[in-house]
Amino acid sequence: MNPEVEEGLNKILQQAPEFAMTYGVKLIVAIAIFVIGKWIATLITKYLLKMMVSRNVDLTISKFTCNILYYAMVTVIVIAALGQIGVQTASFVAVVGAAGLAIGFALQGSLSNFAAGVMLILFKPFRAGDFVEAGGTSGTVHEITIFTTVLKTPDNKTVIVSNSDVLGNNITNYSTEANRRVDFTVGVSYDASIDAVKTELQAIAEEESRRLEDKDVTIAVAELADSSVNFVLRLWVKKEDYWGVFFDTNEKIKKRFDEKGIGIPYPQMDVHVVK
Repeated sequence: MNPEVEEGLNKILQQAPEFAMTYGVKLIVAIAIFVIGKWIATLITKYLLKMMVSRNVDLTISKFTCNILYYAMVTVIVIAALGQIGVQTASFVAVVGAAGLAIGFALQGSLSNFAAGVMLILFKPFRAGDFVEAGGTSGTVHEITIFTTVLKTPDNKTVIVSNSDVLGNNITNYSTEANRRVDFTVGVSYDASIDAVKTELQAIAEEESRRLEDKDVTIAVAELADSSVNFVLRLWVKKEDYWGVFFDTNEKIKKRFDEKGIGIPYPQMDVHVVK
């Protein structure tokens, strides 16, 4: 064996016990920091989740908050463990910060949806099962996630709307109140008697068994339009009866007006030619 190589090996063997004592202890301490720290982080997140659930905080936001806290603590633990074995963590922290900033810019749309999702879950403008008009569509709320809101349309289509679109526009919730008003606009001929039309509309309203009798019925002339006199009929029903009353009453109005000879005119225009 080459004398220089042999001398180098001897130096390494002589320094090996000292190296093992110095760095072996640091490595053991680093592993202990990681294992114990991760165990403590798990305990803290489990306790926090249990506390949030006991206080009736929404389960989705509770789990998400605990996950964010857990991974933040694990990141700190990893940095501490690396520092124990001599790794320069200042540059590592700078790299992590720069990466986080770059990811934030790349995912700013998703972060906007996340922030909107948190607001929806916290303030609850609607709940699962409510029929709403939001984000340019309408339907029954099926699920509210961190990034999107899932709606089921009346014809059973699934519509997924980003939370930022939901929160950034008007939200109409049709399910919050027990009662709803059904509005009808009925156009009749200018030759028809106003009193006769009111009498027939009043009779139709009184015959409706699903009408809430403690609420007033409104019947009035709303507009003298180009081709018709427009009446409004407004009555109150329970929210689950809304569409049934709406469709049935429209049909009753047409049949009753036909029987009484009350004309519902087509749009028309009179043209006078002057010679």
